[in-house]
Amino acid sequence: MNKKIIFLILFLLIVLGFVIFWIYREGMFSKEILRLEILGVETTKVGDEIEYTIKYKNNGNFVLESPKLIFDLPDNSLTEDGKTRITQDLEDIYPGDEDFVKVKTYLLGKEGDLKVAKAYLSYMPKNLTVRYESDTTFTTKIETVPITLDFDLPTKVERGKDFQYSLNYFSNVDYPLSNLSIKIAEVNGFEIQSADPSSLDNLEWKLKTLNKAEGGRITVDGKISADASENLTFFAQLGMWQNGNFVVIKETTANVGAIQSMLYISQQVNGSSSYTASSGETLNYKVFFRNIGSSSFEDLFVIINLDGSALDMSTIESSQGQVQKSGNMVVWDWKGTPQLKEIGVQQEVSISFSVKVKDDWVPTGSDENELLIFDQVNVSQITQKFSIKVNSGLAISQSASYDSSAANAGTNPPISGKPTIYTITWNIKNYVSDAKNVKVKAILPNQVSLTGNIMPTNESSNFSFDLVSREIVWSVGDVLAGTGVNGDPIMLAFQVSLTPTSLQKGSVASLIGQVTITGENQFTDTAISSTDSAVDTSLGNTISGAVQ
Repeated sequence: MNKKIIFLILFLLIVLGFVIFWIYREGMFSKEILRLEILGVETTKVGDEIEYTIKYKNNGNFVLESPKLIFDLPDNSLTEDGKTRITQDLEDIYPGDEDFVKVKTYLLGKEGDLKVAKAYLSYMPKNLTVRYESDTTFTTKIETVPITLDFDLPTKVERGKDFQYSLNYFSNVDYPLSNLSIKIAEVNGFEIQSADPSSLDNLEWKLKTLNKAEGGRITVDGKISADASENLTFFAQLGMWQNGNFVVIKETTANVGAIQSMLYISQQVNGSSSYTASSGETLNYKVFFRNIGSSSFEDLFVIINLDGSALDMSTIESSQGQVQKSGNMVVWDWKGTPQLKEIGVQQEVSISFSVKVKDDWVPTGSDENELLIFDQVNVSQITQKFSIKVNSGLAISQSASYDSSAANAGTNPPISGKPTIYTITWNIKNYVSDAKNVKVKAILPNQVSLTGNIMPTNESSNFSFDLVSREIVWSVGDVLAGTGVNGDPIMLAFQVSLTPTSLQKGSVASLIGQVTITGENQFTDTAISSTDSAVDTSLGNTISGAVQ
């Protein structure tokens, strides 16, 4: 019995000794034996490529087996493959061995951001079953962001006035920036009405890839609704979308004070406050300034900027103002314009200038803004923008052709006393605004008659001819904006028969007189018209056309 107890005690002592030895052996190793550090730059600027060096050294007497390095780049870093975690299996690290791994990247963030890189190196000391891990970090500060983001707006703006401001952006970053957006925060007291370029929500604008030395501008129009003496804070951010996150690169803030309007500005064009311009005419502007405040305005400086593709800027004239045609502006100062020296309380003064609308002007596209002429008045930190409409849109073209294969075509040039068949073609274009009640009219000469062939045939019911006045009328109806510009024009073709007299021998014969198109412009709410020249047997000078 005693032997069994002694044997059991000895067995337990042996097991306990083995456990103590195992724990001792495992505890002999310290993580401090592996030295792990990250080397890099302490400060950088956005767009500069930086390089991290992850160094490691075995300062112990153990071989470090199956080492694995994990390196986490700072948040929102830019790499060629898009990865921000690098995992690398290393060779066994023998006592005294040291080595390094290099990683290149671009840091993304705003000025002052601290970017932390992290390194983890796990391993198993030889003859041990426990896996150890060492870690370290390195912090880099983004000191400079070579991007401009700046509001262009005054420090004061009048309450209740239409107000326009711009946000300019420019990149001097060496690295192309893609997936960019600009966010403009809502401003209490400012109601956005439109923006250029446009935005779906007037809060975020997507940008194209921004290369070095490239930039742009966002222009916002709205109205100041804040009470006088209130401050409006404008705040914008430029950033990059990464994995669904908006990474801010640049921020800007500007404050504007709302003030009570004290100088009332109004204008008349050709004696009307709601004038509609037409091609070829001269516009005589008169701009009025009325002091509705409690004190005088003195030594005023006025700038008026003109804008509109319909204007012939070379024709700007002003008896008192200084015309700067290259900048499409007129400038008045109190030295050359005595009435601007002082505007007393409730006093009203005016300045004037003129400019001509281009002859036979037609817009180049279907944007209704092309049918507007703008002038912006700037005086005493007050800006007022005016616009007038331009009658334009409908255009008609008239041509004639001869087809020898047509039945009873006759000859061309025509022969006195014998009929010749020609086809007259009308094409309608409408550049910008919808037009209603559109009609096309022209006069047939006495020697010309209709054959009754009209194409397309469904337009026959809209085609009429008065035998007494010899006037043809085509009742077109409504013509949508963009007709003939973004698609095919509206077309009508009809045949006429010419039988020239002997008195017409040796000269060309008229086939149809000048054509006129009329309608009601739905944008300007005015009557509009356009013409094209008469057509004769020369068929647009393609042949002699003289009657034989």
